Amino acid sequence: MTKKHGFGWLLLLTSVTAIATLGVAALLVNIFERKQEARTPFTKVVEVTEISTDPKPWGLNFPQQYEDYLKTVNDPYTDFGGNHALPPSKLEEHPWLKRLFAGYAFSIDYREARGHSHMLADQKATKRVTDVQQSGACLHCHASIIPTYRRIGLEILGEEPTTERLANDFEAEAVLAGFKEVSTKTYEEIHAEVEKTPDGIDAASGDPHLGGAHPVSCVDCHDPQTMEIRVTRPGFMLGIDKLAHSDDPVPHLPSIQAWRNNGSKGVYDPNTMATRAEMRTFVCGQCHVEYYCANKMTLTFPWANGLKMEDLEAEWDSTVFPDGGEFYDYVHKETGTKVYKAQHPEFELWSQGIHARSGVSCSDCHMPYEKKGATKVSSHWVRSPMENINKACQTCHNIPEQEIKDRVDLIQARTSTMIDRAATAMTEMLDAIIAVQAAGANEEQLAPIRKLQRKAMWRLDYIASENSKGFHARQEAARILGESVDYSRQAIAACYKLDLDAKADEETVAKAD
Repeated sequence: MTKKHGFGWLLLLTSVTAIATLGVAALLVNIFERKQEARTPFTKVVEVTEISTDPKPWGLNFPQQYEDYLKTVNDPYTDFGGNHALPPSKLEEHPWLKRLFAGYAFSIDYREARGHSHMLADQKATKRVTDVQQSGACLHCHASIIPTYRRIGLEILGEEPTTERLANDFEAEAVLAGFKEVSTKTYEEIHAEVEKTPDGIDAASGDPHLGGAHPVSCVDCHDPQTMEIRVTRPGFMLGIDKLAHSDDPVPHLPSIQAWRNNGSKGVYDPNTMATRAEMRTFVCGQCHVEYYCANKMTLTFPWANGLKMEDLEAEWDSTVFPDGGEFYDYVHKETGTKVYKAQHPEFELWSQGIHARSGVSCSDCHMPYEKKGATKVSSHWVRSPMENINKACQTCHNIPEQEIKDRVDLIQARTSTMIDRAATAMTEMLDAIIAVQAAGANEEQLAPIRKLQRKAMWRLDYIASENSKGFHARQEAARILGESVDYSRQAIAACYKLDLDAKADEETVAKAD
């Protein structure tokens, strides 16, 4: 090898070494920067407190999460539940709902749900609120209402609710007192109270900032100091404690079983006792549940017996109003029967399904983890997993995306078909009851039929109002709908057995003789 060639190879080797060194150095710098990002996952631009109900200031500290939160504005409407810029009317798509809810506000306006950022505006605009007097308890889930509960609760407890005190601490005792007081007042009264509560403190003057009422946002699920997820809704806190004190098996909620094993002492507190995985469901279970929401008694989660449909029904069956009257949600306008109205029992139905038993939380599917730089965060674009199959489903299910979608479509299509069959049976039941009433059936004869009507309608409503269209627990959904059909048919048969027309004819003949 000549000196010229030797020098060339040496130059090449030096260049390669230099490039490799620069590459390694760049890699190490990148690793260091990512580690620093992980240590400081956000930059505090503004101070947020317990009264920061407006999500905008939080967005300065957490711009990605805030941007995701606002995306609920544009979520597409899917065939089996979802969001839309102009929510379609369920009453127009399914006319039988008008008969199911006859005598209840849902019979005049019932639309597809939109995202969290819309929930308060949509509630104010619905005819269920504008045309019918509603309870202030409805704001338990639609508004960022905890500071208002705290303010009203402090007043009840004889304390001065200064802005600084409202901002400083959660004060569970005051929140609970305010919650109970609100449950007996009207929607308009409590909405006005929410608007009177400070939503922040002016940084320059220190004066309270009144920005109006806000929908559920950051402070409802996160501690403003630690940013840890938390439960804030008193209805859930009281309900989950009732569940913990029951003997209902809850293998999908291991912290409750651990609390029971330790003697069930005191109160079960999810904020201090639940695992992080459980909390990623509990923050959703604060609102996506069945509950009583009117002003005859405090807003109630019916979990004293357990989370199965029959457990909830049993609690309602044994409940009486504070005045001693029989519990019911509304009187059915066509038949006069006192019936129950299911809300949206997603948490309860999910609890009966395979995902719950496998340790999969609500957030895993509806707010899946994603990488932002060096930080793993939960997406705050809360939406159907079918809009994000790769991150929501394929982290566990190693099958093609189309196959996952086809499976879900099949489950929901079959459930929808069963809902329609249960609805047909329900409407035929109503016709039969109306007929025997017209023929002269008395209350003694109607009593067992009314019980069957209530059971049939409760089961149909339970699955029809649950927003997964059976996906959360497909076998349980099919079982409940099957029971709805059965109870409707039993009621129809009971009407036929009365044979009132024939008896009326016999009485007419006897009188003529």
